[in-house]
Amino acid sequence: MSENRFFAILSRMKYINRWGLMRNTIKENLSEHSLDTAFIAHALAVIRNKRFGGNINAERCALLAMYHDATEILTGDLPTPIKYFDPEIKTAYDKVEKNATDRMITYLPKDMQEDFRPLFEKDPEDAELWKLVKAADKISALIKCIEERKMGNVDFSQAERSTLELIHKLDCSEAEVFINEFLPSYDLTLDEQA
Repeated sequence: MSENRFFAILSRMKYINRWGLMRNTIKENLSEHSLDTAFIAHALAVIRNKRFGGNINAERCALLAMYHDATEILTGDLPTPIKYFDPEIKTAYDKVEKNATDRMITYLPKDMQEDFRPLFEKDPEDAELWKLVKAADKISALIKCIEERKMGNVDFSQAERSTLELIHKLDCSEAEVFINEFLPSYDLTLDEQA
């Protein structure tokens, strides 16, 4: 029974803070980020299906997004500038993430392990969904930058510009729709949104 620690470990996502190299006005933890990313990934999949003639599983896309950073419970959140600084660092970190995935899976009962493994490892059948999860992940980061800017925190100004640039480079039509149609409301106050 002791190996069934998966959900207890997963509940620790709330203790992993993001943006470790930045001065944060409001802390963002991994649990919050994962839920935001799941909401956005689901929306991107719906946009694909409704606006671009897609036929993908929006619910599965949201599920993949929920788990997309779960291994950071074991690895911590390695800041993006460090993770992508050098190909050798990225390769080493990929190996660390693979080991963390394998370890996370062992925390499940054996009869459940193969059902959860595809939520951590990128199955080629889910390639289109993972592209949307990546876009959703970046959009979630962009929203964090906008929220910090609204609080007067200029430390996120460059991050906001570079994150928006990264999203455009993804060449993801669904992300562009989200940015054009939904992102402007993040600059509104609650009274303006109501």
